[in-house]
Amino acid sequence: MSTIKSEARVLSILESVGSHFILLKETLVSIFRPPFDEENIIKQMLEIGYKSLPVTSVTLFFTGMVMALQIGRAMDALMSGSSIFIGSAVTIAMFRELCPVLTALLLSGRVGSSIAAEIGTMKVTEQIDALRTLFADPVQYLAVPRFLACLIMTPLLTIITDVTGVMGGATIAFLSLGITPDLYFSNILQNIRLADFLSGLSKSFFFGAEIAIISCNSGFRTTGGAAGVGRSTIQAVVTSSMVVLISDYFLTYLIQFIE
Repeated sequence: MSTIKSEARVLSILESVGSHFILLKETLVSIFRPPFDEENIIKQMLEIGYKSLPVTSVTLFFTGMVMALQIGRAMDALMSGSSIFIGSAVTIAMFRELCPVLTALLLSGRVGSSIAAEIGTMKVTEQIDALRTLFADPVQYLAVPRFLACLIMTPLLTIITDVTGVMGGATIAFLSLGITPDLYFSNILQNIRLADFLSGLSKSFFFGAEIAIISCNSGFRTTGGAAGVGRSTIQAVVTSSMVVLISDYFLTYLIQFIE
């Protein structure tokens, strides 16, 4: 009996993974197939990007403050006066890891849950079946705008959080460590590389695509009425958050060979 359950669990996992790749393929194909719904894409960009700006900016601003406070004091404890290098330390950490990853995790919670709930509600209320009867492709109508919006807005939000995170570090460096803004930013310009910025930015494209595909797939696979919508929403948030963190390791590993 336990063997049968284990096999069923493995088959369920493989089916879930396969459904995500099938949806990704259908979405990529549908992007280049007319008609093109520019209005819906812009609407999703505003929903995903603009409305997520306050939570991502505030979160990364204070993350930068915490980073500067913790690292600066640790540096001074090891070697007095070494906290003057806090600018480059905070910036490299923000650009390479914290900003792209934390921004993606915040979007997984806010945007992923919204996408899964919206599409899941349409599924259980048979609105998606109604689209098919009208010869409208649900993937093109629902998944493509959200996929493109996540693909565009996640990197843009990451760029903004890069700036706010660095500014948060500058704030605490001045208020707590006595490092003037000109010294803070000159240290950044002396030690930061373009590769530090591009590595985090390139990750955000993958994170945005992962959030969109996982959330849309959870919505399309929703069953069981209102309770099913709740399960799909939780599944979308948990799965997309885990995939972001797992893929971050592999992307970091690959980027090391490119640089």
